[in-house]
Amino acid sequence: MTDARTTVVVITHNRCAELLRTLDRLAELPERPAVIVTDNGSTDGTAAAVARHHPGVRLLRSGRNLGAVGRNLAVRQVTTPYVAFCDDDSWWAPGSLSGAADLLDRYPAVGSVTARILVEPEGTEDPIVEELRDSPVPRPDWLPGPALGSFLAAATVLRTDAFRAAGGFHPRLWLGGEEELLAADLAANGWWLTYAGQLTIHHHPSGVRDSTVRRSHGIRNTLWFTWLRRPVGPALRRTLHLARTVPRDTASLRAFAEATAALPWVLRERRVLPPEVEARLRALEPAQRDSTARSYTG
Repeated sequence: MTDARTTVVVITHNRCAELLRTLDRLAELPERPAVIVTDNGSTDGTAAAVARHHPGVRLLRSGRNLGAVGRNLAVRQVTTPYVAFCDDDSWWAPGSLSGAADLLDRYPAVGSVTARILVEPEGTEDPIVEELRDSPVPRPDWLPGPALGSFLAAATVLRTDAFRAAGGFHPRLWLGGEEELLAADLAANGWWLTYAGQLTIHHHPSGVRDSTVRRSHGIRNTLWFTWLRRPVGPALRRTLHLARTVPRDTASLRAFAEATAALPWVLRERRVLPPEVEARLRALEPAQRDSTARSYTG
């Protein structure tokens, strides 16, 4: 079942054991995909361990922690038409990469396919799955699944050329909701994003993470995306909603301070989305307000 249509890209930073488990699982896939790992400046022996245990994996050493931009570095090396992302604590299920490639082959206007996420070790669905499955974004009749307004990088296969043309992940966002801006730019370029529940990725959340920092970055990046791409009215509504609903703590205060301090470059780079893409995002607003999976309270 070897399938040469897709390359898997993984970014990692100081999570050697989790990464080796992921690479073991990817090596067992029947598709036998090419794998590229960007080591974001790890100091725990990650690079040496990958070279020793998985010599067939292409290893890029960024020299410092670039966050999501580490994916951009890897995609520059991709020669396959499709690129699948996964994190160092997640892995694709057998057959899912081929299934995603089949969908992208069959539907030339689809730019990305997002899979169902199972949380390990219990094997339960991630709470975000229900929201993906019930996405309120209006969809054309031909689309093979629900239309999405964004995607989850660790569970998505994209067209390599579409990713590059949209500019990849913005270098300022680092990690934490960094997909929203790229997803909107993909849609502005004419691509549809869809969910495919028949595809699966497994996620075994790492214990080596700073959830407070990630939450702060998520709030900041949501504000930046909103100010960079949304019209004035929706941008103000979303900003005020966040100000009312995020926890009153240091992490939230830091997020708003960082976002506000960046207004000079945000305004320079501001480019409002086409009306048809903005309409998709407006359809998502009620679900986003009620979402527990997307909240910034955790």
